[in-house]
Amino acid sequence: MGNFGQLMDGFAVALTAHHLMIMVVGVLLGLVVGVLPGLGAPNGVSLLLPLTFTMDPISAIILLTSMYWGALFGGSTTSILFNIPGEPSSVATTFDGYPLAKQGQAARALTLAFTSAGIGALTGVLVITLLSGWVANFALRFGAAEYFAVYFMAFASFIGMSGGSPFKTLVSMMLGFAAATVGIDTISGESRLTFEFDELIGGISFLIAVIGLFGLGELLLTMEEGLKFEGVKAKLDIRVIARTVAEMPRYWATLIRSALIGCWMGITPGGPTAASFMSYALGRRFSRRGRFFGKGEPEGIVAPETADHSAGSCALLPMLALGIPGSATAAVMMGGLMIWGLSPGPMLFSTRPDFVWGLIASMYMGNLIAVVLVLATVPLFAFILRAPFTVVGPLITVVCVIGAYTVANHMFDVWLALGFGIVGYVFKKLDYPLAPFVLAMVLGDKAEDAFRQAMLTSDGSPAIFFSNGLVATMMGLGLLLLCLPAISLLLKGRAATPKDGAAPAPEGRSA
Repeated sequence: MGNFGQLMDGFAVALTAHHLMIMVVGVLLGLVVGVLPGLGAPNGVSLLLPLTFTMDPISAIILLTSMYWGALFGGSTTSILFNIPGEPSSVATTFDGYPLAKQGQAARALTLAFTSAGIGALTGVLVITLLSGWVANFALRFGAAEYFAVYFMAFASFIGMSGGSPFKTLVSMMLGFAAATVGIDTISGESRLTFEFDELIGGISFLIAVIGLFGLGELLLTMEEGLKFEGVKAKLDIRVIARTVAEMPRYWATLIRSALIGCWMGITPGGPTAASFMSYALGRRFSRRGRFFGKGEPEGIVAPETADHSAGSCALLPMLALGIPGSATAAVMMGGLMIWGLSPGPMLFSTRPDFVWGLIASMYMGNLIAVVLVLATVPLFAFILRAPFTVVGPLITVVCVIGAYTVANHMFDVWLALGFGIVGYVFKKLDYPLAPFVLAMVLGDKAEDAFRQAMLTSDGSPAIFFSNGLVATMMGLGLLLLCLPAISLLLKGRAATPKDGAAPAPEGRSA
């Protein structure tokens, strides 16, 4: 009841006309930020941060978090309409969102994404409300070995549950790891795989890779198919939106599973991107319609969106309770807290309860406002699909080029994005999955750092990854997932082998 009473006090702080207006403005700015590839929530919040220096801390954090929610919702828009993820965590949404939009069901795809996102976000905020004290104690148990175990589980789940060729998944992931190693080694300080290009010393930006792999790669495929943009058949009807919202209870199991995955990956260092990939892989594995994933299956949209937004919400909890940001955007917000004279950590809950609980209350309202605003713009977004490819194609190219250039204001990044566009085209022609490549590129350097730090701590002994119950459980689950394709193959082989003493099948039969 203590948390409930403080939450009510938080609503008294957040539910003012001034703060509600700030939420609306923040969500709208976030939608724009999320729609533009190459900008993203971390950069958007960074650009907005200087404007908050003259605001009181509560109003400032409400503005930044509202922009965060809007960016998460907006990132799904270009993923579904153009196969260009506006946010890294929206990559998994492209796998079924874009095919469903191409089938003339853009309004349905967007509504599925936004409604699932709203449910996931509110679930994450509810977890923050109920478990803030427990999470603070639990997260303190994480060291380098536990960090690596979480990342290892994410990688293993994609190999074990992808449903496609494990070999192709592994090859794609290895190439992603190679791309993640480019730049300065954070442990030794030496440069790796830069090939004497100064622009590569800072590494390859994930946003550059995503813009090329998904945006430009899809354009090359579309041009090869004769400049046909199949999304022009999308029909706009408010009844479609209402009917799609009404069908959400049908996916209750996917919603619950994905929300739990998202909350776990948000509280631990996995983050929204890993959560969305893991949730998609598990959804494909356990769904009765798993064979239709990648072809416009609604559950393939519900799973990653729910996990993405529940993880995005829960990522703020370790930042508030421990001063450990769970995502890049949370890190930027933590810098804002310090600039405003606040110290993130357990003491923040006791020294500034009005700030903490006002923020948590604003999360409920901000996500509800984001769902309403983004659903209201579904007809506007779907209307874009009516434009012919001769208009949309150049527009997508311009957005991709601008997005690639604005990452670091280097023309080299534009050429790099074009190179990744060719890679994406080749991957799709050879039927190699892009998702493992992207996942490895996002988390590869973090997993490597955690692994090496753990090995340095243990003087090179791998026993550290089984040194306590928590890390041993996560590593055990990861190894099981990694071996799952081989286990399935063995079981299928046994089932296909005739039992001893069984009569051989006849070569033919009489009429």
